[in-house]
Amino acid sequence: LLTRLLGSHISPMHFQSGVTDFAKLMKILGIDPGTTIIGYGLIETTPRGFSCLDYGGFRTPSNVANQERISSIYDFFEKLTKKHRPDKAGIEKLFFFKNAKTITQVSEVKGVIILALAKQGLEVNEFTPLQVKQAVSNYGRADKKQIQKIVSLILGLKEIPRPDDAADALAVAICCANTSKFI
Repeated sequence: LLTRLLGSHISPMHFQSGVTDFAKLMKILGIDPGTTIIGYGLIETTPRGFSCLDYGGFRTPSNVANQERISSIYDFFEKLTKKHRPDKAGIEKLFFFKNAKTITQVSEVKGVIILALAKQGLEVNEFTPLQVKQAVSNYGRADKKQIQKIVSLILGLKEIPRPDDAADALAVAICCANTSKFI
């Protein structure tokens, strides 16, 4: 599976063996914005590849005014960045939604997250889902389950991160790390 996803010229150890050179250790926060659950994942670059520091999903409060929901998202990401002090962040770009209401809500969420990170002085890079898939698996058509399995292998995790949004956020962080030296 990995050979098919990664290509025959790249082994799974590529990500763990230090093939990617980093001038210094770097903490990178990945974010998968959503309306109900916002995935986040924090990784650190090491001489041997990547390690996972933290991940999870922030469930946005329901049945509250939009301004309260937005405020709680801002507060969560402000506290998260103060706690972990990441060096940079990556966030998934909005791709395609059939529902105009959904894209508006996700845009609001994404905007407030970028604001919270920018207020902490973080550089925020945006990546399309295709860029994330290619950076993680070297295959732009990998499905969600394949990406999740590769993320857990890259980070040396015993299980696939849950919720799915957290696994997606870790993939964004890996993408950000893999493209950092080119940005």
